[in-house]
Amino acid sequence: MKKALFFLTIVLAFQASAEIKLGTPFKDHAVLQREMPVTIWGTANVKERLEITFAEQIAKAEADYNGNWKATLAPMHASKEPRTLLVRSFDSDEKKEANDILVGEVWLASGQSNMECPLWDDGVRYRDAYGKMMLTITQNNYIRFIKPHRAWNVQPQKDINCQWRPFTGEAITECHDQSPDKKTISAIAFYYALQLYASLEIPIGIIDASWGGTNIDAWTPRSGYENHPTLKAFAEYPVTNKWDQSMALGAITWFHEQPTVLWNAMVNPFAPYAARGMIWYQGCQNSFEHEIYADKMQALYDGWKKEFQNPNLKIYFVELAPFDDQYYRLRLAQHKFAEQEKNAAFVSTADIGNFYDVHPNKKEIVARRLALHALRNDYGRSDIIADSPKLTKYIIEGDKFILSFDNHNWYYYNDDRSEPKGFEIAGADGEFHPAKLLNETHNDSQLKGTQLIVSSPEVKNPKSLRYLAQPPYEGSIFSEDSNLPLPPFEIINETN
Repeated sequence: MKKALFFLTIVLAFQASAEIKLGTPFKDHAVLQREMPVTIWGTANVKERLEITFAEQIAKAEADYNGNWKATLAPMHASKEPRTLLVRSFDSDEKKEANDILVGEVWLASGQSNMECPLWDDGVRYRDAYGKMMLTITQNNYIRFIKPHRAWNVQPQKDINCQWRPFTGEAITECHDQSPDKKTISAIAFYYALQLYASLEIPIGIIDASWGGTNIDAWTPRSGYENHPTLKAFAEYPVTNKWDQSMALGAITWFHEQPTVLWNAMVNPFAPYAARGMIWYQGCQNSFEHEIYADKMQALYDGWKKEFQNPNLKIYFVELAPFDDQYYRLRLAQHKFAEQEKNAAFVSTADIGNFYDVHPNKKEIVARRLALHALRNDYGRSDIIADSPKLTKYIIEGDKFILSFDNHNWYYYNDDRSEPKGFEIAGADGEFHPAKLLNETHNDSQLKGTQLIVSSPEVKNPKSLRYLAQPPYEGSIFSEDSNLPLPPFEIINETN
């Protein structure tokens, strides 16, 4: 009896103080996902009965004993009409609303520094090359973004303080001024949204949750590790506020790199917001873990699709740009994940790295390549080639490798007009030597035929081949059909 009275006292106290609140994403200027059920959630008094209205739809909800409530809106068509999301109580006169809400396409953007790299910043080497110009000329109220501040937490958080802003120079700069991180929107997220709007002409919403220098583990929710025995140590990692250096494990080298902690603070408050997919750019921090990185990407994706309650969530990600030789193996691991996950695809940066800077500053081309995947796979543009050339078969004839690819004619382009480089061939001893393309050239850098013929004068009986494994790691061979670069790859045959 005493326990029941105590519980009743707690409930009555909660009822006396609680007010209707909408979840983190449901603020003024939000963009809701079209053509999908849209879950709306928040908090209120215990057992309070609510009515949610939007775009002539009416849904009902009742708060549970923790004060949490949710409701679902039926799929909607895209709309540029600003409308109001209204939550009203049946039990009181209280109401809560979010205004100027549009319906269109919603995407999540996450990762480490190359994703976080701002459109504009005080640091000359850590910003987009054309960010200031874009701030000046961009004025589009139908593209909105929301950017949570850097934060980490050992427990999943329900709310974070941030707001939706339109794509205008003033709003993007205001975000920079008000952010303790001093970062505008991600340059890649910015250009990605611009390209989608230019192609679709409907509202676009971008959630930019990124943090430089972070590993993939910190962005992975606990649920993502299920059914991944190779990641048992990370799944069972004892996340704590009292982290010390003795707890280092793999790429976990600091408190905010513990598994789940960035997901908990920066992404969980948005789940299960309806979204088409996610764009991802990360890997430097995990570059020495190439043996398990494909599994870690799968765990990340599995967790996000589960927590966002979207089994068809897309993940389009960026291959690490040329910079360091250890990235070669990591890039191959990234490709492996893309091959095994039907909802994943990668874009190659083989031609646009910076040997002197891990943060190449021309982000627009990266974003456009990401958008190719969305336009083809999600928005019906079957005429678009979104994938870089992929090796389909090879034969060895004498001292030559003859390589066939899926759907590409070839050209190469070097500013100094030199021959294309990056190929190496090994014989039975496993020692790799520089190799050359033998395809006859004509018409200024065109390569004859759809195959690539590669040979090294140092190797008479070739066994293995690799591309872009050694300095300068930057490729110059492109598909004539898509303008996309040939990514790193390798053919390893047993040498004994």
